Amino acid sequence: MKKTITLFAMLFCVFTTTILAQNQPLQTKVPLKRVSYGSNVGAPLSAKEQMQLEEVYGDKLNEYVLSKPQRLKDIKHLLRNRIEYKRIPNPHDQKPCPLLSEIPLFNNYVPDLKRDPVFNPQTFNPLKYQFNFYARGTYMYRVDNTDYFIIIKSQHQNF
Repeated sequence: MKKTITLFAMLFCVFTTTILAQNQPLQTKVPLKRVSYGSNVGAPLSAKEQMQLEEVYGDKLNEYVLSKPQRLKDIKHLLRNRIEYKRIPNPHDQKPCPLLSEIPLFNNYVPDLKRDPVFNPQTFNPLKYQFNFYARGTYMYRVDNTDYFIIIKSQHQNF
């Protein structure tokens, strides 16, 4: 008799939990804004952009980027509109954020890819690093031992 009551109680709990869980409203996610590209993504790759892509993709560049129009457009948008290098000399204006040295290299296609020994915003190749390029929000990274910050804006904000 006790086994029957215990079994009945367990079934009742499972049944009640299932019914209650189905009646709970689903968490609503904020829909993402449609990606709006700047008019500058229609222009061909610059020599610098071509070099940056070749450095990271090597002999796989055509297969994984150049032959895929949407992928190429996304990378142009990233390089031309979404990455900013900002010098913030005042320590009170600096926010804590991950260091560049903590970000792994994106060396899937070029295994001997190396980090730059010195940061120069004019020659820095952000594609070499596994930054969070396609996150919902804006991310900031600090260049080690400098007052330079790399800001990667969300692709879902308006440009």
